[in-house]
Amino acid sequence: MAQTSITIRTDPELVDKVAALAVAMDRTRNWVVEDALRQYVESQAWQVEGIKDAMASLDQGEGVDHDDVMAEMDALLTGAGAT
Repeated sequence: MAQTSITIRTDPELVDKVAALAVAMDRTRNWVVEDALRQYVESQAWQVEGIKDAMASLDQGEGVDHDDVMAEMDALLTGAGAT
């Protein structure tokens, strides 16, 4: 697969931490950064997809009204405080 370079500016302490991880893992700094970036992008994409799915459900009339949820939470908290 073809690769493309990117450049970032970051705190020297973060660079030192990346370098230390690379040494501890017997990997290159590039591998550590690419792995971290891949994990971050996958996590964010998962969250965005979940939000899109939730918005679509709401658009279809699915879901629970905010006021109903808050009333139920108030009832639970009041009941929990009474014991």
